[in-house]
Amino acid sequence: MVNSEYERRIAARFTTFDQDGNGHIDRSDFSGAAKALLAEFGVAARSDRGQALYGGAEALWQGLAGIADRDGDQRITREEFVTAAVKRLRDKPDRFAEIARPFLHAALAVAGPGDGTVTVADTARALTVFGVPGDVARSVAAALDTDGDGTVGETEIVPAFARWFTVPE
Repeated sequence: MVNSEYERRIAARFTTFDQDGNGHIDRSDFSGAAKALLAEFGVAARSDRGQALYGGAEALWQGLAGIADRDGDQRITREEFVTAAVKRLRDKPDRFAEIARPFLHAALAVAGPGDGTVTVADTARALTVFGVPGDVARSVAAALDTDGDGTVGETEIVPAFARWFTVPE
């Protein structure tokens, strides 16, 4: 199934989305990620920010499922995930960015003071919630601060997320 280096690298992204490690991606992976982020930052699920995060997680799930869930079983297998990335998103990273934008926007609101930015330290903290090892999370968070102001905003994180998912060959 995984024939090229590009496909191997995309397949590695699968585990990030498969939050519960059950071998497929489904809606619960996205709602679970939202729940974990809310818990980490002490934000109530029923708050406006909590509801926006759950709504963003659902939008991300729906967008990814619409692209990748070829058999319509509401689960995305590793093969479906790789195929979607290779055949549908590879040349259109902006499409993935727009699918991810509502979730990322809401995640910034949960992890930050509500002004659309998050400190580099809190960005790393959020990344660890999603399963990124601490040292990698700190390095990635620092790299996301492209303007060097000590914060990460939507204009930095959305394109970076799309680039991460649509890795070059």
